[in-house]
Amino acid sequence: MPDLILTNARIPGYVGLQQLTIQDEVILSLQPQSSMIPAAAFLDLQGDWISLGGIDLQINGALGLAFPDLDFDTASKLEAINQFLWQHGVDGYLPTLVTTSVDNIQRSLSILATPSSRILGVHLEGPFLNPAKQGAHPAEYLLPLTLDTVRRVLGDYASLVKVMTLAPELDETGEVIPYLRSLGITVSLGHSLATAAQAQRAFDQGATMVTHAFNAMPSLHHREPGLLGAAIAHPQVRCGLIADGQHVSPVMIDILLRASNYEQGIFLVSDALSPLGLPDGIYPWDTRQIEVTDGTARLLDGTLSGTTLPLLVGAQNLVKWGCDVEQAIALATSAPRRAIGLSTDYIGQPASLLRWHQSQSGELQWERLGNFES
Repeated sequence: MPDLILTNARIPGYVGLQQLTIQDEVILSLQPQSSMIPAAAFLDLQGDWISLGGIDLQINGALGLAFPDLDFDTASKLEAINQFLWQHGVDGYLPTLVTTSVDNIQRSLSILATPSSRILGVHLEGPFLNPAKQGAHPAEYLLPLTLDTVRRVLGDYASLVKVMTLAPELDETGEVIPYLRSLGITVSLGHSLATAAQAQRAFDQGATMVTHAFNAMPSLHHREPGLLGAAIAHPQVRCGLIADGQHVSPVMIDILLRASNYEQGIFLVSDALSPLGLPDGIYPWDTRQIEVTDGTARLLDGTLSGTTLPLLVGAQNLVKWGCDVEQAIALATSAPRRAIGLSTDYIGQPASLLRWHQSQSGELQWERLGNFES
């Protein structure tokens, strides 16, 4: 006998109302809504949206801990971060290590190698970035993009790294991207001055992602579409997007979503920094400081460095700016799963789903359907 049947649910990617059967806190079945009244206990969702939790493929830290600063004294904070993110609707994430010393990268990787149900792997954002588009990344730790330096950075932790952001124009031999793909690492292009031709060459070699679309790359141009233009036109490439309203204008987000067929080519990331979960103020960031104001983080010289807004705020922002609710939810939940090859199947998933609805004012709101944390 099932524990619970959810009725009259709308699910992104499914047509019409759906019915989910839950047993032992796991989704047992999903099927079109039946006209029969369930014999078991049921919850009528009254047409609200249901989704899996969010997946954040680019998050730099939280609760005051920057992932590149991980050491054995701060490792215990990871469980608190896992719980914090789960409470904010995130089922899993890739701790992101921005450009730092190889020693720091190796130390952080060694700690992140401890199995965790929330940590899906690691995103290395650097150190193989174009100095002309380094943004807030420290120039002294940028490295040339060669097989030797890549092997040195990965060390013994290649299987832990799921995504690596790099500037493809730095690879003079054309060997690096195929090598990373042979290790099962998803290659994302970013912090780059790549032309459309250079980007297309990288896509032909196996790159399938772009890091924070529009940011740290040339703008779209009608005669040189550049990295982003090549990515939008490529049917197998997906672009991460920061939907905080500061990194990219809502109008440009609308253009990007329309041009990329929504979740077929775009997924949301938070790009959140270590003050995520803390109030606005001035915080340490490597050897420098960042100032957080209304959820936007900048170096003290004004350089945009990230946000302190959770992932699902991006989906809520998209709806506020006119995006369809179904598409906004998918961009934070199913789209990032597809970007790194995770299943989007509901069957067998824990029943701690997200329930979404719109308030009378049109604001998108969500809550965890259950407290199942398996």
